Amino acid sequence: MANQPHGGILKDLLARDAHKHTELAAEAEKLPAIVLTERQLCDLELILSGGFSPLEGFLNEKDYTEVVENLRLADGNLFSMPICLDISEDTIQNNGLKAGVRVALRDFRDDRNLAIITIDDVYKPDKQKEAKEVFGGDEEHPAVKYLLNTAQEYYIGGKVDAISRLEHYDYVALRYTPAELRAHFEKMGWSRVVAFQTRNPMHRAHRELTVRAARARQANVLIHPVVGVTKPGDIDHFTRVRVYQALLPRYPNGMAVLGLLPLAMRMGGPREAIWHAIIRKNHGCTHFIVGRDHAGPGKNSAGKDFYGPYDAQYAVEKYREELGIEVVPFQQMIYLPDSDEYKPDDEVKPGIRILNISGTELRSRLRSGRDIPEWFSYPEVVRVLRESHPPRSKQGFTVFLTGYTNSGKDSVARALNVTLNQQGGRSVSLLLGDTVRSELSAELGFSRSDRHKHIQRIAFVAGELTKAGAAVIAAPIAPFESSRETARETVSQYGSFYLVHVATSLEYSEKTDRRGVYAKARNGEIKGFTGVDDPYETPKKADLTVDLEKLSVRNAVHMIVLMLESDGLLDRL
Repeated sequence: MANQPHGGILKDLLARDAHKHTELAAEAEKLPAIVLTERQLCDLELILSGGFSPLEGFLNEKDYTEVVENLRLADGNLFSMPICLDISEDTIQNNGLKAGVRVALRDFRDDRNLAIITIDDVYKPDKQKEAKEVFGGDEEHPAVKYLLNTAQEYYIGGKVDAISRLEHYDYVALRYTPAELRAHFEKMGWSRVVAFQTRNPMHRAHRELTVRAARARQANVLIHPVVGVTKPGDIDHFTRVRVYQALLPRYPNGMAVLGLLPLAMRMGGPREAIWHAIIRKNHGCTHFIVGRDHAGPGKNSAGKDFYGPYDAQYAVEKYREELGIEVVPFQQMIYLPDSDEYKPDDEVKPGIRILNISGTELRSRLRSGRDIPEWFSYPEVVRVLRESHPPRSKQGFTVFLTGYTNSGKDSVARALNVTLNQQGGRSVSLLLGDTVRSELSAELGFSRSDRHKHIQRIAFVAGELTKAGAAVIAAPIAPFESSRETARETVSQYGSFYLVHVATSLEYSEKTDRRGVYAKARNGEIKGFTGVDDPYETPKKADLTVDLEKLSVRNAVHMIVLMLESDGLLDRL
């Protein structure tokens, strides 16, 4: 049973086409090429390896319609998630893409040709219908946002010929194809395998859950974390894999094996759970743990869950016979301090003392450096997490000052730079608007689009420095709200972002201008000057507002320091 893939024979295209490698590689060099995005690469990798069996390529319109409407391919095979190759109209026109044309599929990271697709059709999907039928239609759902705002307007469908396996340079020994993993199970004599899907670190409760599930079924465990595209804000896969590696020796008698899954998650709840079950069946598993709100994106802005807590379990159970894989309901494990053991919550009697640490509490303890008890997680796991989550006083952050020319923002930035350098403990980088423009954006003008590009370049640099643990002080004019908010989103992936509005009035900034730039702008010698012939949008979401017509630079800097200190980012000066 463990070696029987979903949909019949495993569609291992890499093995199928290996004898044609030289011929296909030579052909691909002469074909038009589509450079794949990160998400498309994840999809292609699992198509080529057989992880998405019975798929042999990206969905054509007939298959796409059936999957969206009925969770099936046109041939009747169960498949719940549309796997589509989205493409722009310009790419279609520029390369003459139409039915029958063969196109190379190329890795954006190294320009290697990975496969050739023979186009069945080029079609324009009904994205609104796809969003509603597949994901529930809520516009706040991350997959719906991606579909409507990021995915290109056309899809191309067709089967692919495999040229090369994707090249990975991290955790190569843990990247099993379905055929390799099933061969490993066969070698070890494992006929029953429970798959555990995760995109988060694992702690003692997860170990207890998986051990119990395996023992109850006289099975072994496949820890199968997603290391492709996950939910924004998730812990990076490097940290997570180090956690899984640290946890593995805690399983008894070689019970578990760790394998990485290069999946681009859609956070599609019930549909995604069925998809995950298909994938695990293809990898040789007989059982699959389906969690509460499995693959759900959490809550929307109204605080409402996108899916019901057990919708995913019901969906997989409905198709259990057809999937050929048994659902293992996720059991919430509760720690009982008086007996020093974990038990499923439905076995804990009322009145029994319990302990728990929520995800929010764990993140708080990691940020503050507070103790994480051994009953919750193993010391070796905590050690890995602390390496990737230094205390707040060691984390990077960005202070982003915005205001008119001569508002005093540059003076505040320079003074804050000196103050933070005086404190020590982390490197400090100063990104003044004029300096950065000359170094990074010399070719840009002062149109709205060019100003936006300039701010995003600053945000990119600030984000990278913040990720490395630096204190970043940026002081561009940044006149537009949308650009400032995009900068916030960019930097906030890596650390705290503080928007400081230097709200010195235009009149005062102009009156105290000793360089005469406002006078030149008024005389028409400088075009597109903010406040004169170009607008400045007052920030709606400033974290701090200072006015240097009313405050000294020293006062403003002290207010910023107090803000940083209150968030735990600074030791008291």
